[in-house]
Amino acid sequence: MNIETVKLGSQGATVSRMGLGCMGMSEFYGERNDAESAATILRSLDMGVTFLDTSNSYGLGDNEELVGNAIKGRRDEVFLATKFGYLRSKEDPTNPGIGGKPEYVKQMCDASLKRLGVDYIDLYYQHRIDFEIPVEETIGAMAELVKAGKVRYLGLSEASVTTIRRAHKVHPITAVQTEYSLWERHVEDEILPTVRELGIGFVPYSPLGRGFLTGAYAKPEDFPNQDSRAERFPRFSQENLDKNQVLVKRVRAIADRRGVKPGQLALAWVLAKGEDLVPIPGTKRRKYLEENVAAVDIRLTSNEIAELEAAVPQAEIAGGRYAQAGLALIDR
Repeated sequence: MNIETVKLGSQGATVSRMGLGCMGMSEFYGERNDAESAATILRSLDMGVTFLDTSNSYGLGDNEELVGNAIKGRRDEVFLATKFGYLRSKEDPTNPGIGGKPEYVKQMCDASLKRLGVDYIDLYYQHRIDFEIPVEETIGAMAELVKAGKVRYLGLSEASVTTIRRAHKVHPITAVQTEYSLWERHVEDEILPTVRELGIGFVPYSPLGRGFLTGAYAKPEDFPNQDSRAERFPRFSQENLDKNQVLVKRVRAIADRRGVKPGQLALAWVLAKGEDLVPIPGTKRRKYLEENVAAVDIRLTSNEIAELEAAVPQAEIAGGRYAQAGLALIDR
């Protein structure tokens, strides 16, 4: 199966209709299995899922090395996205800070290029906004990376409307990446209208609600070893997880009627919100990659879209999307 390609933003980028989020291969979502993760990356390329998303902070740099090693010999097939911004590193793994100084931007780009084993990065995001540094200075440094041929396109992650507009004036922004799913729809109010007005593509991360919408997580023992979702995301605390089960049960009922899996239906909903949205569901297993990719063939009617949205009303979701430490880093 080869999925179609679409334009991402208005600066010339073309990507697969769905991407692959690589974070969980190296951190946060259970024990690592680098061999299966690498096989998943290669399988994604074989299926036409060539938009790969990583970051210098995932696995404290290990994820970039994993991705880079996996795509050796196939670089020309890949639209490669990575990010900078978090100060945590192998030398300082608990550093909670964000960096946006121009000299830091350039240092991090060079380090990412080395770990990835590539000459250029297709899409370079500022992972989180540094509130101490004017975004114009950070984007100015990123624009210099474009001029130097180290980066092709620029992006922002979890940026506010004001920041997006300010950044876009300095250098055209190709994509904004923010959480978006049936389980988290805050971007519909201002972010999506703004990026569409400016001709910026939108990349929904966690389009499966961090796995919740698959129906796989109903109790603590459902989470694998070394999985930190319950600690990092209030919606996965036991109390809130219990309350939120009614929502995924409603999605499952609609999915059963369609003869598909709940996660596939959730991805089909995101895809139905517009071709300018390119979701990047994450997985480290070929089995789930193939399930996710199959969602591109699910066509939802307007009635089904409305039914799904009514099944997961935002007012009924228990718990915030990030714990306080994570929320403090969100540009609002």
